[in-house]
Amino acid sequence: MKPRRLGTVLFPGFELLDTFGPLEMFGNMPGVVEVLMIGETGGAVKSGQGPSVATEYDFQSCPPLDLVLVPGGMSTRTEVDNPAMIDFLRQRGPQADVTMSVCSGAALLARAGLLDGLRATTNKMFFHEIASQSPTVEWVKEARWVDTGRYVTSSGVAAGIDMTLAVIERLYGHDIANSLAIATEIEWHRDSGWDPFAKIHGLV
Repeated sequence: MKPRRLGTVLFPGFELLDTFGPLEMFGNMPGVVEVLMIGETGGAVKSGQGPSVATEYDFQSCPPLDLVLVPGGMSTRTEVDNPAMIDFLRQRGPQADVTMSVCSGAALLARAGLLDGLRATTNKMFFHEIASQSPTVEWVKEARWVDTGRYVTSSGVAAGIDMTLAVIERLYGHDIANSLAIATEIEWHRDSGWDPFAKIHGLV
């Protein structure tokens, strides 16, 4: 079986764990998932925590993608007004089998119109700010992640790992997802409705 190609879309100020939590899971599936790093102009992209990450493709040279991962970060506040980013997601999201966002990455999917009429969730600390990107999205206040099939959105930062394992379970089976959780010593929250942070931040 041909490996699925996963494109990770980076932008200046992206959140490290949003990105590398999911990639730790997908990256431990050699021959099954091929991980690519993509940036608007290629080259190194500096994260919100400081370290820079090299990208292999820019938006123009990026090959077809089966899976798309969009991390969050404080700089999504400016990326929602970046036409190159929004146009890239608007084009590539519908072409992929699954497009995933972590944390405030949902703001970019929402601004691109990919979540219109769908359920979605995002970081609970900044929930209302992010949800303001699109009133046509059915924003779910209490959810660890929301899976609508083609589009999957998660709550903040570490929630992306639980979301990723759930996507892997759907695509490749429980045994593979469970083995990844065990190998990385992750306490996998399998209930997508488990969300103590919604209460902490007064959403419910």
